Amino acid sequence: MEGTVFTPALEAMKHVKSEEGEMLTKPFLDACKLILPVIEKFGAAMALVKSDIGGNITRLENKYSTDPTKYKCLYSMVQEEVEAKTAKGSSSCTNGLLWLTRAMDFLTELFRNLLEHADWAMSQACSDSYSKTLKKFHGWLASSSFTVAMKLAPDRKKFMDVIGGTGDINADIEKFCTTFSPFLEENHKFLASVGMDDLKAS
Repeated sequence: MEGTVFTPALEAMKHVKSEEGEMLTKPFLDACKLILPVIEKFGAAMALVKSDIGGNITRLENKYSTDPTKYKCLYSMVQEEVEAKTAKGSSSCTNGLLWLTRAMDFLTELFRNLLEHADWAMSQACSDSYSKTLKKFHGWLASSSFTVAMKLAPDRKKFMDVIGGTGDINADIEKFCTTFSPFLEENHKFLASVGMDDLKAS
């Protein structure tokens, strides 16, 4: 593997914003998609997260493909649903973007933990980032499933070796966290501006 498992995603992140600074739908979803191979390396511990992220990407991509010009900017589909009063529906794109952003929050927090706490076992890094991000939005069932899944987290050293490839994994994790976090913050800010940032799992 040339570089690390993050290399393609880091490359894709350069294109997420338009020259005017708008969040672009396809480049954002492409960057998220390129993070899936990283999640795959977690094995069974992240199967739930991976299918959740994959499902939300597909939902947003399907909407985008119905009219790529109209939905060129990521927030246009949310805006449309807010105006049509369909944004709160469980199968809405607004809901899809919200949960995609939250899952990505969890992952950036997890990688930040791996960077900052060299002594933590993988399961501790996972549990800590879960409690800081997704947990408050999950009901009891989702929370229990998640807690069980975290116990399947791979050995930290093996995991780092696998995702490291031929590159500098710590530098790439640092880059991933600092580059991706502002996009996620912007999503939250926008979702909050239309009153959609605090929805809980049904």
